[in-house]
Amino acid sequence: MTREGFWNDQSRAQEVTQTLTNLKERIGAFGDLNGALEDLEVLIDLGEEEADDALAQEARDALADLRRRVADMELQVMLGGPYDGSNAIVSMHAGAGGTEAQDWVEMLLRMYTRWAEDRRFKVNILDMLPGDEAGVKSVTFSVAGRNAYGYLKSEKGVHRLVRISPFDAAGRRHTSFASVDVLPEVQDDIEVQINPEDLKIDTYRSGGAGGQHVNKTDSAVRITHLPTGIVVQCQNERSQLSNRNTAMKLLKAKLIDLEMQKKEAEMAEMRGENKEIAWGSQIRSYVFHPYSLVKDHRTGVEVGNVDAVMDGDIDEFITAYLQEQARRGM
Repeated sequence: MTREGFWNDQSRAQEVTQTLTNLKERIGAFGDLNGALEDLEVLIDLGEEEADDALAQEARDALADLRRRVADMELQVMLGGPYDGSNAIVSMHAGAGGTEAQDWVEMLLRMYTRWAEDRRFKVNILDMLPGDEAGVKSVTFSVAGRNAYGYLKSEKGVHRLVRISPFDAAGRRHTSFASVDVLPEVQDDIEVQINPEDLKIDTYRSGGAGGQHVNKTDSAVRITHLPTGIVVQCQNERSQLSNRNTAMKLLKAKLIDLEMQKKEAEMAEMRGENKEIAWGSQIRSYVFHPYSLVKDHRTGVEVGNVDAVMDGDIDEFITAYLQEQARRGM
């Protein structure tokens, strides 16, 4: 950093300084863990010498806390991807099933919002299309917080709901699906080559049922990237310019994700894997009836408390996914 000309390239300089800051934080955290381990060893020795039950309980509590901190550190180490530290952009769409599927999207939106709130992350609705009778047909929202994308990338795929539908007068069991897509929020200093001639930009009046999340002026923006067919839109900001800037961020994120998928496919081919890399792959089932169970089909993790999961308790699924990805070297 003291080298002559280091600050001439501001983008590169910021990248290096951020990397240095992250490394210093990680080294400091390892030092804290090592100190806690030494304190625990002293506490155990003291408890054995004095045969003190209170000291023994204090040692057990300290050990449990140390294990939790080590597990958290392992998780942080697994979040080493190029965009894992970024904010996340999450898009969800209701599958076949009408109102039942649209209600499922709204339930998932609440689940992720509660998860984010527990971590003190900020959630901002960027675009929402309410359901005809209830629920949400589609929604795009950002989650701002450290490693938000690194955590939430585990949620990408199709989520399946099985329950007795409250919208069915006959009380029959229904199966509904919702797709979840997760992208890293692209920072302004990250360059993505986009030819303006490749863009089709439309403006329109915001739709939906109104409320605080929907802008009433004729300022919503839809951008189509002609070479890839990618379409993004934003209607929640207060001006057409703000909506356009947010839509461009979404487009950049989708283009980066497209490149990441290509690289993942190349890596899978080199490893001789036949894994299908598709957004349409079912990843998790949430069964409310005839029994209570949430099962992740990628890792095999099962949780019987569906209510807790729907209230945002999804860390067990996220951790297992990241561990599996680390084991596979992905």
